[in-house]
Amino acid sequence: MTGVPASAAGGPSGTRRVAGAVPGGMSASGRVVAREARGTAPGPSGGGPARRDASGGVRAHGDAAAPATAPRDGVDAEDGAKPARGAKIAAAAVNQASVWNIANLLTMLRLLLVPAFVVLMLAEGGDDPAWRSFAWAAFAIAMITDLFDGHLARTYNLVTDFGKIADPIADKAIMGAALICLSSLGDLPWWVTGVILGRELGITLLRFLVIRYGVIPASRGGKLKTLTQGIAVGMYVLALTGWLATLRWWVMAAAVVLTVATGLDYVKQAIVLRRRGIAERQAALEDTEA
Repeated sequence: MTGVPASAAGGPSGTRRVAGAVPGGMSASGRVVAREARGTAPGPSGGGPARRDASGGVRAHGDAAAPATAPRDGVDAEDGAKPARGAKIAAAAVNQASVWNIANLLTMLRLLLVPAFVVLMLAEGGDDPAWRSFAWAAFAIAMITDLFDGHLARTYNLVTDFGKIADPIADKAIMGAALICLSSLGDLPWWVTGVILGRELGITLLRFLVIRYGVIPASRGGKLKTLTQGIAVGMYVLALTGWLATLRWWVMAAAVVLTVATGLDYVKQAIVLRRRGIAERQAALEDTEA
């Protein structure tokens, strides 16, 4: 019986010859085993095999891949735009600073001039021409700024919630303070003060009552009424005598007429607006039922 050589039977000598058949000292199967061993080697964190990422670096299995670029200003490109703490503070500062625009500053100035006017008007019993001249200057500045703050806010897009609330308050405050001071000093009849202030407060209340139906447009003579009132009250603040004292009476009479006329116009518009709103609601309800 012919014996099989040890090298052909896969003995030790045969194994040595197969292992040395591939250059480099390692067989093909050995290289595969080595590659698998390297691929399954634990990564730096010990959580799994180390793998190459898209940038060519090696990261451990289970470790988060480093972003291609570091996040800027606290915004993660993959997680969505999330503003950083500094960005939030900066945005809040800009929003806060927007209140301090030129239009609102003029409105604040008018509010500060109200108590100053009262003090100057009533100084020395309200009979000193010099103090009343200073009071007239404060009143004139307040009325002039009233002409500019609204125009600036609309022209340069400076309209703010503060301005919407403070501007009408400042207007009525300076006019009301002047009228009450004049009537308390006996220079102006109380009924004139009552008519003017009653109209202003009544129109403000009327606006709130019909706001559900719409906004009452400005009266056609509203600007003329405001101008006439300012001139008339300013002439009464000054210690005028002679024909100027007579003239101011007629100017105030014109202001009272315009006050009543524009007030009635507002009431008429409010009634029309309310009726139109009710009719539109009824028509919409009928369409829905149909």
